[in-house]
Amino acid sequence: MQKQSKRGGVLVRPLRTAGDHRAALAEIAALMAAAPDTPEGDRLDVLVSLVEAWEAKHIPIDAPDPIAAVVFMMEQKGLTRRDLEPAIGSRARVAEILNRRRALTLPMIRALSRLLDLPADVLVTGYELRRVA
Repeated sequence: MQKQSKRGGVLVRPLRTAGDHRAALAEIAALMAAAPDTPEGDRLDVLVSLVEAWEAKHIPIDAPDPIAAVVFMMEQKGLTRRDLEPAIGSRARVAEILNRRRALTLPMIRALSRLLDLPADVLVTGYELRRVA
């Protein structure tokens, strides 16, 4: 059973272990239907904030691969390879970039960042190139 505070609300404790994290996730699942501006809704908001903070510290997410990010954003925006030509260059150059045979240059990164609404730091990250045999 959970402890009650002097004001009648249920106490929320910091998440310190993976077990605390799992318990918070289970409680969040149980509270998902809670209405806003109710004690249950407030508890849900607090638990979600705690879980987000714990996950940011203990489960870091790696930066996406630049080419995968470009392809993802192309799909999201309904763009074709031809739509990338103003940012990258010729059709052959676009193919070289997307097939990982050539690295992105700084001017390409700037143009793709604007075209695809991607942060430039995602595109600057290094990635493996495929060598032509």
